[in-house]
This record gives sequence, C-alpha cells and structure tokens, in this order.
Amino acid sequence: MSQPIIWVNGDNLNPTARVFQEYPTAPAIFVFDEDLLSAWNISFKRIVFMYECLLEMPVTIRKGKMVREIVEFAVEHQANEIVTMKSPSPRFWQIVDSLEKKSGNKKPVRVLSETPLVDTDYQFDLKRFSRYWRKAKPYAMRYK
Repeated sequence: MSQPIIWVNGDNLNPTARVFQEYPTAPAIFVFDEDLLSAWNISFKRIVFMYECLLEMPVTIRKGKMVREIVEFAVEHQANEIVTMKSPSPRFWQIVDSLEKKSGNKKPVRVLSETPLVDTDYQFDLKRFSRYWRKAKPYAMRYK
C-alpha cells in the first residue's frame, strides 16, 4: 500500500494542484531551502508572497537543507513514496535524484505533471518573475 508524502516545490504553490487531488490525505511539506535562498538572493518580498501562498495550502513549512528536511518528513510520516509536481527549475531533477539516493531508493519520487501555462521550447529565466512573464505572456495570452 502506498503511504506517500507530498513535496510542494516553489513552482507549484497551488492548493488545487493535481497532487492534492490525487493524494488528499497525504501530509505535505514545503522547504524554504537555505542553499537556494542564499545562492539566488531571493527578495524578502518574494519570500513573503510564497509564504502567503503556502498559508492557503495544507502544508508543513520548514526551513533548512531541502533534501534532508524532505527525507526527515518522510521518515516521520512512515512514507514509502514522495510525490511532487514537475518543475521547470534546473535544480529540480538534481533534488529528485538526491532524494532517491539519500533514501536509498526506499522512497521513490513520483513526479506528476500539469498542463503548462506556456507551451514553448524557450528556456526561461526563472530567477525573476518579471523576466519570465515578459517572455511567457505572448504564449500564455494567445487566443485560440
């Protein structure tokens, strides 16, 4: 029997995301990743925005080392699977690999997908929403 936890990543702060629909009783975690916060120099305004989004979600919020916090949360909840939503972040698959290695593949990561807002092969700059939106808007606002 699957006993998952949900890892909410920063690119899927959506309380109606597919992961919550498929696993409505699974405990969820979001980690403010210390490494990412310092490397990307994320503004306080963006952190507050993310925090306010998280308050609308059934999620435990932690700050620390991403992989360690998620694995500890999985152990605390006796989970045998980690479920998350796909992210366009270049770090995403590195984190997925690290989660599987850290747990000795005992807690595989299942990655779900949503229909993307923007359908393009363009590589977006994900550090600043305004830069992303300037490039994405023409694709997202097309009339069919």
